This record gives sequence, structure tokens and C-alpha cells, in this order.
Amino acid sequence: MKTRVARLYAERDLKVEEADYALPGPGEVLLAMAAGGICGSDLHYYQDGGFGPVRVREPIIAGHEASGFVEALGEGVSGLQVGQLVAVNPSQPCGHCRFCEADLPIHCLNMRFMGSAMRLPHENGMFRDRFVVPAIQCHAVSGPVSAGEAACAEPLAVCLHAVAQAGDLRGASVLVTGAGPIGLLVVAALREAGAGEIVVTDLADAALARAPAMGATRTINVATNPDALLPFQDNKGSFDVAFDCSAAGPALRAIFASIRPRGTIVQVGVTGDMTIPLNALVGKEIVWRGSQRFHDEFAIAVDLISTRRIDVRPIISHTFALDEAVQAFEQAGDRSVACKVQLTFSAARPIS
Repeated sequence: MKTRVARLYAERDLKVEEADYALPGPGEVLLAMAAGGICGSDLHYYQDGGFGPVRVREPIIAGHEASGFVEALGEGVSGLQVGQLVAVNPSQPCGHCRFCEADLPIHCLNMRFMGSAMRLPHENGMFRDRFVVPAIQCHAVSGPVSAGEAACAEPLAVCLHAVAQAGDLRGASVLVTGAGPIGLLVVAALREAGAGEIVVTDLADAALARAPAMGATRTINVATNPDALLPFQDNKGSFDVAFDCSAAGPALRAIFASIRPRGTIVQVGVTGDMTIPLNALVGKEIVWRGSQRFHDEFAIAVDLISTRRIDVRPIISHTFALDEAVQAFEQAGDRSVACKVQLTFSAARPIS
């Protein structure tokens, strides 16, 4: 049996073509894919052939944030029904390495992650019409939400995990740098966690315009108003916590200047090597903590989206059919108008 896939061969060499698929085996589910979001890593694969040491070294089907409808159940699968909308957790820890056994599956030594070029052979992803996946990775979506909303479970899970790194945030004053999809979902997760003041910075007005709907109390365009953060830097800084979702040197330097002594910085955005203000890190006794991926947070994200306690609709800016995958990736690269760009597949249909 054949299905259409979006396969990347090299930098800006993306083709929609046919591939084989089989019926689900024991413990597996056949999904009619419905919606899939283009992530920053997908965009780096398309625009640059990779990021940092992670390079596209062989053809890869991209896509790790997606939803679909259950079309067939393999032997022994329970808890799912044909026709049900599910969000797919792309993360597949092995369960038996030393980190998995230490309850740190995020750091699994044998991690398989859909749509990732980190390993060889690459792990193919979900930009396709039909896909067979382990049932354990399918999380049922309830309520009146769309397939596009369900496909946002993966990036929301990333942000829930990041927000959890900062501890109790009730009433906290927080700075978020970068108002892309991850930055905006961090804002939503902060609001859910009870943060008080949430200030968001970016270089683009279009990105900042979406921030209030996600929970921001103030937005600052640091390109047109570069001095707006100066009052927050008085008396050794005022923010309790900061989340850097931009991985830009100027933004990080502004964070170090604006955060109070013994404040916490959570690093969400990634880049190559950069110069850091080490004196501020030491002098203010700042806690600077990294955050990557998620584990238990995926199920929490599905619940928050299903109930719309976190409404992800404001970040979904564009939708393209699978046949328009190249146009979708080009649109995703234009931050002046785009936020979360999604693909829809031939199986997509409204919830009955």
C-alpha cells in the first residue's frame, strides 16, 4: 500500500512522493494523519541542511509534531477507538539504559525521536498521509478541539517542561525573550503556572502581537525600542525568572542585566557557541538551567489543549496542504508574518 510523504533530500530539496506502508502489527495503530506543525528544527533541516552538528545525511521524512485519526488497530491494542483523534508523542526512549532506569528518559542513550536527523539511519517523521505508530505513543484528544490544535501538543509539552525547571512561579515577575511558537507557548504555560508579570521581547511586531492572547502582560519590540528594558536593570535587576527562547546573544545579555540576584534563567533556545556575561552569572549568583524536550508533560499538554485551559489557536498562523509542502516551509521562514505553520493531509476531516 502507498501513502504520500514529504521527504527532504538536502537543503531546500523537499519532494512530495509515494512510500510504502503496511497494516499495523501487534501493539501498533494505523493513523490517517490530520495536521502537522513545522518546527524550528524542521526549518533548519530545510533551510540549512541541519543545525550545529546535526546534519541531514540521508533522505528524511520530517515532522515531529502531529495529530491523526485512528484508522486501524493492531492486535492487543486497547484504550483507543477507530475514528478517534490522537496527538502523537514523537519521543521513544528505550526504557533500559542507565538514564531510563534512573527515571531520566529525556536523556535516554538510545532515544528515537520521529523526524530527527541526529542518528543514522535517520528517524523518519510524520509528514505523510498514513503512518503506523506504537499505540503507546498515541494520546486521545477530547473536546471540540481541531486536529491543528492537537498537533500543538508536542511544542506545548516542551514548554511545560521548561517552565517546570523554574520551580514555583506563582506571582513571579518573568521575562521571556523570543515570541516565536515556543516563546508564546512558554507564556501560556507561565500563565497556567500562576506567574504574575510576564514581559515578552522580540524584534518583530507580528510576533509580539500574538503574545497578549497567550498571557503576556507587556510586550517590547527591542528593535524599535532598544532602551525599554533599562528600567528593569536598575538596582541589579528586577525579574525573578527569565526564559530565553531566542538563543540570540543580545537577548541573553539583556536577560543577565535584567534578572535579580539569585534569579533563575531557563535556557530553551539553542544555538552554537557564544560569549556569555560570566561576571554577571557569578556576581549575581544566577541559576542558569537548560531545558530540552519532555516526558510526562506530553499527556499534560494533551489535556490542557483538550480542555482549552491553554488555547493554542492564536499561534497557528498558516495552513497548507501536503502538496504545498515547499510553500509551507518557505512561509515558515518568514517571521514577519508566520508563527506556527501547519500541513494538513488527505485524511484530515472535522471531528464528528
